Amino acid sequence: MNKPSKEEAEKQIAALTETINYHNHLYYQEDRAEISDYEFDQLLKKLTDLEDFYPELRQPDSPTQRVGGTITKNFETATHAVRMLSLGNTYSKEELKAFDERVEKGLGHRDFEYLCELKFDGVAISLVYENGQLVRAVTRGDGYKGDVVTENVKTIRTIPLLVRGEESLPPYFEVRGEVFLSRKEFDKINKDRIRRGETLLANPRNAASGTIKMQDSAVVAKRRLNCYLYQLIADDLPMQKHHQAIDRLKTWGFNISPTFRKCSDLDEVLAYIEEWREKRHQLPVETDGVVVKIDDYRQQEELGFTAKIPRWAIAFKYQAESGTATLLSVTYQVGRTGAITPVANLSPVFLAGTTVKRASLHNANEMLRLDLHEGDVVRVEKGGEIIPKITEVVREKRKDGSIPVRFITTCPECGSNLERKEGEAKHFCPNEAGCPPQILGRMEHFVSKRAMDIDSLGTERLRSLIQQGYLSNPADIYDLPAKKDRLLGLEISDDHYTKSSEGYLLVGIKKALYTLTQQVRLKEIESFLEAQQATELVEKIMRFAHQWDTIPGKKAEDTSRLHCLVELLKEQNFDAVDDFVPVASVLACILPEGRKRLQELTALSKNKSTLHELLMRGDLEISEADLDQINKLKGGTFQEGVIQNMMEGIRQSLSQPFPNVLFALGIRNIGENTANVLARHFKSIDRLMQATDEELLDISGIGETLLHSMRHFFSEDKNLDIITRLKAHGLRFELEEAQMTLASRALEGKKILASGKLNHFKRDEIIAFIESHGGTYVKSVSKNLDFIVEGEEMGPSKKEKATKMGIPLVSEEEFLEICNPSKKRLNDAQ
Repeated sequence: MNKPSKEEAEKQIAALTETINYHNHLYYQEDRAEISDYEFDQLLKKLTDLEDFYPELRQPDSPTQRVGGTITKNFETATHAVRMLSLGNTYSKEELKAFDERVEKGLGHRDFEYLCELKFDGVAISLVYENGQLVRAVTRGDGYKGDVVTENVKTIRTIPLLVRGEESLPPYFEVRGEVFLSRKEFDKINKDRIRRGETLLANPRNAASGTIKMQDSAVVAKRRLNCYLYQLIADDLPMQKHHQAIDRLKTWGFNISPTFRKCSDLDEVLAYIEEWREKRHQLPVETDGVVVKIDDYRQQEELGFTAKIPRWAIAFKYQAESGTATLLSVTYQVGRTGAITPVANLSPVFLAGTTVKRASLHNANEMLRLDLHEGDVVRVEKGGEIIPKITEVVREKRKDGSIPVRFITTCPECGSNLERKEGEAKHFCPNEAGCPPQILGRMEHFVSKRAMDIDSLGTERLRSLIQQGYLSNPADIYDLPAKKDRLLGLEISDDHYTKSSEGYLLVGIKKALYTLTQQVRLKEIESFLEAQQATELVEKIMRFAHQWDTIPGKKAEDTSRLHCLVELLKEQNFDAVDDFVPVASVLACILPEGRKRLQELTALSKNKSTLHELLMRGDLEISEADLDQINKLKGGTFQEGVIQNMMEGIRQSLSQPFPNVLFALGIRNIGENTANVLARHFKSIDRLMQATDEELLDISGIGETLLHSMRHFFSEDKNLDIITRLKAHGLRFELEEAQMTLASRALEGKKILASGKLNHFKRDEIIAFIESHGGTYVKSVSKNLDFIVEGEEMGPSKKEKATKMGIPLVSEEEFLEICNPSKKRLNDAQ
């Protein structure tokens, strides 16, 4: 286009911006369109060209700022000013009535109202605005900290980049909501993926979650994410009700769900739930329930929180549809504490928008309750449309002579005999020191952000290093730099593996077919398997072999291998896991005289977690040509860049302070706050280990349970050895002088609670302030408190409880004077 004058460009930019915003509103908020995507893109291109001619005319909230293009290789983390809590769930009206009764009891009256809205199946997001401009977008993360995804969120066209023209706009405010991918966009993406021969996305929620963390914001923009906002957080808000804040967000231009409704009592809440039970399926977004909140902010404050959830809100989950499936087998997962969870492998059944192939059986008691037999037809539900579960056996369809399913007696990961304590439902693997999943749990804790903060050692990498013998305890991490040359080529991912109930290694059918054939791409296999989802496994392989026979230039050797696998699967008595086959069978179809060695290969695959581990420990003689083919079974492997990244993370972790190191050790019952208290009190690990019982019990918050945990931990030679090795590697087991320095000791030995709205502090700030002056922050009213800092609008029930217990209440100003008496003397002198 020709360059217009600046005056003409300004007029055209204003007109185009208004037109584009109008069509954005139609598309995202009214779910309709008046122009095609191509016509919309042409309008956007014209606006981009004009702004390129006159960059000074480009506004911060211009539609062109949403097309993306920023590359984010590593997402930073940010701390939430107010913790993002999850909600408690209920699936019945009776539980909802119990919640209503708890609210009445907590407030002491029934003068309260509810605000209801549908619970959207997306990704929780926090949007921070300063002077009306979006400055940061952060995912929920663990509730305390999340990933900064600002550039990706800017591509969401329903999120204002700039809030204008509002006199009462707070200088700093936060808006929270749910990022989602509409059903229409999800279907469109999957149609494109089918056309390109790519694997389909599982569901809109997972697609939204994956999209918001993509590195290229231009790709994010093309996904057309949307967002509903449902919470406003700011200091000195003029409104007292939640619904008023929602109305204010709407006037500021935020996309608010049309499902909000104020309900005067529980009967109206129940009517709302019934109204939307079926009608919710007409919405453009997936939903799984209803969020019920107390509308009045003061009443929310009075009701408060438990450790994990607010007492003033709850989520009612709709029960999902059910279907029937055939039980193929039961396999067993080992948790990070050694707990064994049985998993039912099922014939595919489509429920709540996804294909279900597995369901948790929880424990041996549940298996007995269901009275499962091999080949049973079972009824399957998705509890709250999330976790599949078997509700019952369809007994009239049970085959005569079918064998009952028995719980295993040995660990499928390490082969140890399982134990079950009296009165407990779960079986456990007692091999705490040598069972890979249990080692993984401890290692994940050690490298976590609040401990040693080695984010380059994620779960997948840790699991791989544990399974292949490089890690068994935290001290081994600091031996890795000396072994880095040996890490090249190790398998990282084990997602394509699973195990039979007896611990034999199984591999996904996609990888197996890829390994047994040549000159065929994984995408082609994925497309074939996608079209054969409902086909039984052996028949699926036979159809693939038949299709392979028709391909020009195919090798007879490949066809022979495929038929070999079919024959072995028919002959072998392995647990059936849909879309998985024994690794030993695949190897037997490749290696010379492999079928004769099948028993040997099967034995080698027991209690192995990856092909690499099997090959390393199996002492197999394999030719170079066969090894190249067999290596196609492997998952992703460690490359130089990944290894270098890991080494740098390990090096940087050496600077973590003593409280973090103490927390990282994973001593039972010692959380982050307790580790801080102990580190500040004893100053070093040696003094802590030498402390008497009396010295420990004198510390606030330290009781007999924690004392026993520490004594047990420090009495074990293996733990002392780990500490010695970590010291030798340079980890900090003493508090440095700078960390010992307090702002003052004005609050030393005092236990303090703050309640109500404070003018000088946010919630996290008051805790840090109290600790910096030597005090201890307590989260609830108890007789152990020295005093309570009374903020504005302190809950009356909390105030009454404090008065009855004789706990002093001090104002915020009085509190500041206690912490800084010299300031008070100065003011008095003036």
